[in-house]
Amino acid sequence: MAETLRQKQSRFVRMVARLLLHADILGYEVTFGDAWAHAEDGRHVKNSNHYIRLAIDLNLFSNGRYLRSTEAHRPLGEYWESIGGTWGGSKNRSDGNHYSLEHNGMW
Repeated sequence: MAETLRQKQSRFVRMVARLLLHADILGYEVTFGDAWAHAEDGRHVKNSNHYIRLAIDLNLFSNGRYLRSTEAHRPLGEYWESIGGTWGGSKNRSDGNHYSLEHNGMW
């Protein structure tokens, strides 16, 4: 039986919890960027997984300094992919703070 959207959302939340714990173990501080967005806000592409609660943008800090680059997110992005997620910094994408779970071809 196929996983429903609601079941996938629950799995995504569990994965985000693991990611945040991993960030803490690596010594990073993290705050939420967009954890959910309204489609009408125009901040994300059409059919963004933010609109269906399957994407989160994270703000990453080290020693109180905000880390903006995709490369700074690489340790977390690679971990995220290892647990089944899609990271916005892989495959030459430049959205390194974006962590999602693919749904109907969207990430």
